[in-house]
Amino acid sequence: MRLRLENHDHRYAVEQMATMLLPRRPITADPADPDLGVVTLLEGAARAVFTLDGQQGAGEARAEEFGLDAPDQPRALEQRLVKMAAYRAIVSLTGKPAWGALSGVRPAKLVRKWLEKGADSPACAQLLTGLYDLDRDKAILAIRCAQEARAVDEQLAPGDISLYIGIPFCPTRCAYCSFISADLKGALALVEPYVAALEREILWAGDYLARRGLRVRSVYVGGGTPTTLSAPQLDRLLSALDRWLDRAALAEFTVEAGRPDTITAEKLAVLRAHGVGRISVNPQTLSDQVLRSMGRAHTADQFRAAYALARQAGFDAINTDLIAGLPQDSPAGFRATLDELLTLAPEEITVHTLALKHGSALLAAGAPEGLPGPGEVTQMLAYAAQVLPAHGYRPYYLYRQKYMTGAMENVGWTRRAKSGFYNIVMMEELHSVLALGSGGVTKRIDRPAGAVTRHTNPKYPKEYLERLGDILAEREALLWPIN
Repeated sequence: MRLRLENHDHRYAVEQMATMLLPRRPITADPADPDLGVVTLLEGAARAVFTLDGQQGAGEARAEEFGLDAPDQPRALEQRLVKMAAYRAIVSLTGKPAWGALSGVRPAKLVRKWLEKGADSPACAQLLTGLYDLDRDKAILAIRCAQEARAVDEQLAPGDISLYIGIPFCPTRCAYCSFISADLKGALALVEPYVAALEREILWAGDYLARRGLRVRSVYVGGGTPTTLSAPQLDRLLSALDRWLDRAALAEFTVEAGRPDTITAEKLAVLRAHGVGRISVNPQTLSDQVLRSMGRAHTADQFRAAYALARQAGFDAINTDLIAGLPQDSPAGFRATLDELLTLAPEEITVHTLALKHGSALLAAGAPEGLPGPGEVTQMLAYAAQVLPAHGYRPYYLYRQKYMTGAMENVGWTRRAKSGFYNIVMMEELHSVLALGSGGVTKRIDRPAGAVTRHTNPKYPKEYLERLGDILAEREALLWPIN
């Protein structure tokens, strides 16, 4: 089925909307194919007509509807018009999704823009539910996360950045994972050379940031699974960081311990000795059957033991990740997992929605057995949104991804007085992030210009090791805008 455009060339924008709303319909530009939709740009308006299973639906959008959210540039307005017209035509046939016409990764960033223009929360809610057709609970969620982002933004100064350090190794590869990470058994020979190379890059970063006059406000060590490294290897990397990092400037220092089967008392002691204040210990589920279905090599009891070790080590900022929609799970199973987590009272609980990503074993295997449908996932997320506030948690950041079950969202919930700093600045693009290690994506944020420039390290550890000298030379040429 093809999309036919009249009087404009905004094909990507229309395809993005059609793909989001009709994920199982192949879309082409082949003139020989029958029309799925015709989207026409008019003077200050757009009109769309879509045909699904013999039924026809129409939608229109007009420039004056956008009000506070009207784009300044003519082409941006055209793009907004054709997307909205296509959305209205399609949902007249399919019914509307919970997130309405919003297709972007960062809903709260859009709301924050309105708040910065002087809009209040009711005005933002009206735009979200009226113009963009969001369910009211999703609109409230986006507004609350935007308010959390504004509170963090007030703490930032020109020249502030965050630092990401990537460890691309895991004990095993989870079935849902599409990240570039190496199974430790198959990459054991690369681990020690990788640690040595990353140690070199960390020391370079200290000198580089000092010469540029940049101040690190948060550090996030992620992956992969950083605690796949041994305690001495972790100590080496964090000691390299200690040689130049200004701890007084740090708002947050996180290590994503992640997999419970990699966590030991010795490793936790190393993290504490180097001033790490926040860690993640991620069960994803507390059902052993579901853990087996997604290739996790640990049990629920191993999570409970790792969590207890983290508390014994003195950590008072622990995040736990859950995933709604895993194979073999159910609304009742998800509720049982969340209810048990609440008895442990971690400072943060991040509730993810399963995304069937290209490159994951789950998608490569075809339709996974026992995969919960959109309705069941909606029940899981609704339960989380009901029970977490009742236990003192509030949403502080959110993002959306392609291929998420039910086109839903990922939400970080916290009961800390101060929200997770790095998650907010990274997701809301409040300031630049320097990324070290293979697969690290440096993001240079020029907020006055509204520009984001990315510089990506090689994805694979072997390539990173071979090209480290070139990587550092390329980094030296980067010009950092002042936030």
